[in-house]
Amino acid sequence: MTLAKRKSIRLKGYDYDSPGYYFITVCTKGKKKLLCEIVGTAVPGGPLVQLTDHGFVVQNHLQRISDFYPDIKVNKYVVMPNHIHLLIHVLEGGPRLQGTTGGPPSPAVPMSKVSRFVGTLKGLCTRECGQTIWQGRFHDHIVRNERDYLRIWTYIDQNPAKWEDDCFYTE
Repeated sequence: MTLAKRKSIRLKGYDYDSPGYYFITVCTKGKKKLLCEIVGTAVPGGPLVQLTDHGFVVQNHLQRISDFYPDIKVNKYVVMPNHIHLLIHVLEGGPRLQGTTGGPPSPAVPMSKVSRFVGTLKGLCTRECGQTIWQGRFHDHIVRNERDYLRIWTYIDQNPAKWEDDCFYTE
C-alpha cells in the first residue's frame, strides 16, 4: 500500500532554525474541547479560563518546555478549549536537530527547531494524558516585525474574551 505524500504547509525555502519569533497554533484532535472552559464572559474581570485536567497538563509542559529547548523561549501563550496559541522566540545558536518527520519508518532527516519543539510538546502532553489529544499538524506564522509581534501578543491576550467569534469555536 502506498500512502499519499502530504503537502508541506511550511513556508517553502524558509529556514525554521532561523532566530526569530513564531506564532504557533496547535488544535486538539477533531477540535474537541478538551483543554478548558471559558467562563464569566458577561461579568466584570471576565472571562476566565478554567483548565481541565488535560489543560493543566498542557500548561505545565508549556511552562517547562525550555528545559528541553534552552534556545527556544515561550514568550506568551493561551490555552483555549480546543487549541493553544504560542508566541515563541528561537534564539541564536543551538544545534540543528535530527529526527523523523512521522509516517512510515524513514532515515533521520533534518527537522527544524520549531517542528521538533512542537512535536516534543505534543508528545509530552500525549504521554501524560494517556491518549492522543492533538491534530497531526500545526499552524505557524513567522513574525515579521515589531508591529506584527504586538498584534499577535494582543490577540493571544484577548482570545478568551473573543472565544465565541474564534475561527476554532465549536458549540
